[in-house]
Amino acid sequence: MDNPARGVLCRGMTHDTDIAIVGGGLNGPALALALAQSGFRVTVIDALPLDTRQNPGFDGRAYALALASQRLLKNLGVWGAVAGHAQPMLEIKVTDGRAGEGPSPWMLHFDHAEIEEGPMGYMVEDRHLRRAFLDALAADNRITQIASETVVAQHIDATGVKVTLASGKTLTAALLIGSDGRRSGTAERAGITRTGWSYGQTGVVCAVAHEKPHGGIAHQFFMPHGPLAILPLTGNRSSIVWSETDARAAELTAMDDAGFLNALRPAFGSFLAEISLAGARFSYPLNLTLADHFIADRVALVGDAAHGMHPIAGQGLNAGLRDVAALAEVLSDARARGEDIGGAQVMQRYQQWRRFDTATLAVATDTFNRLFSNDNPLLRGIRDIGMGVVNAIPSARRSFIREAAGLSGDLPRLMKT
Repeated sequence: MDNPARGVLCRGMTHDTDIAIVGGGLNGPALALALAQSGFRVTVIDALPLDTRQNPGFDGRAYALALASQRLLKNLGVWGAVAGHAQPMLEIKVTDGRAGEGPSPWMLHFDHAEIEEGPMGYMVEDRHLRRAFLDALAADNRITQIASETVVAQHIDATGVKVTLASGKTLTAALLIGSDGRRSGTAERAGITRTGWSYGQTGVVCAVAHEKPHGGIAHQFFMPHGPLAILPLTGNRSSIVWSETDARAAELTAMDDAGFLNALRPAFGSFLAEISLAGARFSYPLNLTLADHFIADRVALVGDAAHGMHPIAGQGLNAGLRDVAALAEVLSDARARGEDIGGAQVMQRYQQWRRFDTATLAVATDTFNRLFSNDNPLLRGIRDIGMGVVNAIPSARRSFIREAAGLSGDLPRLMKT
């Protein structure tokens, strides 16, 4: 593991930046900040203009940040900017049933009071999180942002990587990070293949306002065609992630606001009284896509570029941020040893840390979706009894709570406190 002599090969070589990150969504900026804290010079390249990414308008998108992810944001100096807009998740209720019939009496109920660390996580709107990251990037002189540019080519040699932008400009670095989504051009150009499939489902996402307070409770209601997640936002608002068949989702998306609300109400229920839309609606196809390798020569993938999974457990962004924390730790430790940060041994440490965990999570979300997104009476009975059994065993319940909070497994340093 320790091989400081390898660093001598690159110590005298000069690059435009130490690390180039392709993708300026959420994982890319988080990684840039983590790396800059360790003294790296970082460049973030994103196709969108800065003013588009800084748009303060609310479009309905929000994220369930596990407690471990919140710790990462705190350690990156970002949490203070979003804490006032964050809604703690104090309870999670998981139920089974059909729209209009109410939930099954069998359920899972997770309460944050069963663990010592605090809330299981926080709901944060995309606009607040994105703006906080952009402000933090702009305030760090070790980070350079290149906006409105796409990478069209990347060339790897023994000393580093050269990327070519659509404008014709080039940039050299010791390491290239792909944080550019499920259709990662970085991964494709590196020859990294993918495994995956479509679920035949589409996620319809929006936010609703409601008359009664939600009490910080997140709900996951499993219906025959896919789950409906009702996630608490600040105030009397909730984020909706509704997984439906592609055909039904197309119908929902085409409806006017009144028609959509009429379709949502039987599934949503009346426990929060009257509901109304509190933002735009949008949809995206649901699929599983897992990179066959998270690394290539002087290339590493994080977030959706490495793994895209069903939103059934709300773990997509959390898994990406765990990649970020792990890769930052691997690279920081390698630099402290005097190693070449883009070397094969360093890259392998990152892959060994993260690929098995994310593959296991992807399989788990795939299995849960297949088990619950159907109306088979036998499977319905098995899963309802299973939920009842887990809910009746405190140790099993606590294990699930810690998993939801992101506190299980081999945590990177940035997520520990």
